[in-house]
Amino acid sequence: MSTADRLGTPSPRWTAALIYAGLLLVLITATALPVRSLLDQRAEVDALKDSLRLLDAHSMASGRQDGSDANAAGSAFLEGPTVTVAGAALLQRLGDVVTRHGGSTSSSQVDVQGPGAKDGQIRVTANFEAAQPALQPILYDLESGMPCLFIDELVVEGSAPLAASAGKLRVTLTVSGQWQGQQ
Repeated sequence: MSTADRLGTPSPRWTAALIYAGLLLVLITATALPVRSLLDQRAEVDALKDSLRLLDAHSMASGRQDGSDANAAGSAFLEGPTVTVAGAALLQRLGDVVTRHGGSTSSSQVDVQGPGAKDGQIRVTANFEAAQPALQPILYDLESGMPCLFIDELVVEGSAPLAASAGKLRVTLTVSGQWQGQQ
């Protein structure tokens, strides 16, 4: 036995084996990290594909529910021979959207003489009740499609949990659109 072995210092053979094992560990780690990163990215892409599939299914279902994609086509302006007719059309659209999502309108008011009226802006304020899950689709249906409508004001009041209205929300909503004038 050599003096190096007796003193506790490793032999060159053990040193080489430790260096080899260390390098092998570094190479395995250097290979595993990019593979793991690729697998994580693939999982994220799959999750995004699932989300896209759900959104596509939702848009197809709402398209079937509406009967057509008529909301997406048409003029960006409220149409009607007079500002009063255009305001009535806006009021009708708001009422139809609320009813389609299970709500009920209690009162409404058309403002065709407000501060933006000289520029053709028409505002409708409506009070309605709707279930909490229906509020987001109502707002989406109003703001998507044509004519372009804008939510100017939204006030939501929830009922007490044990109230007779079974979780309905009382909503005051002001929607505006632009009338293009007589054609």
